[in-house]
Amino acid sequence: MKQKRSKRIWFIAIPVILILVYLIWQAYSQPGLKDIPGNFEEVAFVRNEQNKGGVVRIYAVTVGDPSVANYDACADLFPTNDFNSITTIYFFDKNSPYPTSLTVESPHYDTTRYSALYIAKRRGTD
Repeated sequence: MKQKRSKRIWFIAIPVILILVYLIWQAYSQPGLKDIPGNFEEVAFVRNEQNKGGVVRIYAVTVGDPSVANYDACADLFPTNDFNSITTIYFFDKNSPYPTSLTVESPHYDTTRYSALYIAKRRGTD
């Protein structure tokens, strides 16, 4: 009787353990900025303070190799959420001057000193 019970526990435990291992592996193997061609690095971030209404996030990201950079794949890694949120990502050449701080008010950086290579906007749904 104990042997049957022991086998039953293992028939339940092994699939549960395998599922947990798979979920943990999925959580830690998600792509990051380093995995996308272009040598991306986040250098500045600002978010609006209010939590009523849409969330506004502004990022500055440098690009080490613009000729192979996949801007849209990189922009897809940044967070967006529902209720009219806006995430804007400015991409700058790493070998040129780039901003290290941003403001929530537009323009989000000194446009006379810095020039963005690419601007990506992601919007949340209503």
